[in-house]
Amino acid sequence: MAPQLETSPPHLHGAAAGDAGRPACADWTIDQDWQRYTPQQHATWRTLFQRQSALLPGRACDAFVAGMQALPIGAEQIPDFEQLSEVLMRHTGWQVVAVPGLVPDEVFFDHLAHRRFPAGQFIRSPQQLDYLEEPDVFHDVFGHVPMLMNPVIADFVQAYGLGGLRARQLCVLPQLARVYWYTVEFGLVREHGGLRIYGSGIASSYAESVFALDDASPNRIGFQLERVMRTRYRIDDFQESYFVLDRLEDLLALAKIDFGPLYAQIAGKPEYEPGELVAGDTVLTRGTGSYHARRRRG
Repeated sequence: MAPQLETSPPHLHGAAAGDAGRPACADWTIDQDWQRYTPQQHATWRTLFQRQSALLPGRACDAFVAGMQALPIGAEQIPDFEQLSEVLMRHTGWQVVAVPGLVPDEVFFDHLAHRRFPAGQFIRSPQQLDYLEEPDVFHDVFGHVPMLMNPVIADFVQAYGLGGLRARQLCVLPQLARVYWYTVEFGLVREHGGLRIYGSGIASSYAESVFALDDASPNRIGFQLERVMRTRYRIDDFQESYFVLDRLEDLLALAKIDFGPLYAQIAGKPEYEPGELVAGDTVLTRGTGSYHARRRRG
């Protein structure tokens, strides 16, 4: 089966839960109910945590490392969202709220706009260590929450939530979704003379943490906003291109941009395929494309 292209906003890897999965609260929040996690579920967290923690030194950016060290996150057990929120609130005004998994777009954006990060409170099974269709507590907490300790990321993600509510009204959500996808989920940044991971989709994935930095297959391209807004992405496989920030602080400029004129500027322009290189790209690494070529043949 060939890798699938984007079909939904980036916080989803499918459609939102239907009425059967709708919580009683209008904002879709639920109790984390931490006491109900089983020893096996804590063991799954421990396996994932230890594996990533051993891999990420020298790969994760400084902000991720600092956030992880400052938060009550460890290998022993699935973190308690209330304890995480206490620390986050003191530093950047964010909190973590539990949701059953997939939530509607407007709910997701509203939470981000009010500095609430909606995290799935379930954890994958031991048979799903390397791939899970829905974002679970490991992806959401291990991957996202440490970066929310960084003031730049904290402001950018809130601005994205506000922008998402507007983009939904203007029917241009796919273009804005790509900005989130290629930054918060799958972004790389220049640091210490090389490239480092800050995107949660990479940081929470053992295989993609290696692929994104070491494999010859993907392109690594300097981040340019209009270019990213016109570039499609993969939803169930490694990315064919990664976009690289010169520094995390560059996201502050994005948080202040009025996207309205940009939507009009790119309207009707051709979109780029995930592995395509185009005129004007700052190509840091020209990928061979070998991985996805094999996937297409297979």
